Amino acid sequence: MMFTKRLRDGVRSGRITCSIRIWQSPRVKVGHTYPMEEGRILIESIREIALQDVTGDLARRSGFEGVVDLLKVARHGKGTNVYLVEFSYIVPGD
Repeated sequence: MMFTKRLRDGVRSGRITCSIRIWQSPRVKVGHTYPMEEGRILIESIREIALQDVTGDLARRSGFEGVVDLLKVARHGKGTNVYLVEFSYIVPGD
């Protein structure tokens, strides 16, 4: 899973533990790990949600200032399905 530069410190510190993704279909699997810089991201859950379910609180939990800020980053491809991905960061050596 890729994260914009401004979110990476929050992911590494554990402050950001979820992400809203707009994809055609899921791109990650629960229980799998994906590289992120020197560590890894462990996918704990993924579920499809409605765009209306993306609240300001959820956007802030994802590391954004609000819904508009989040959607500027999330809406960049052909996808129309909205997914809430919960994850944890695994530090190198763990």
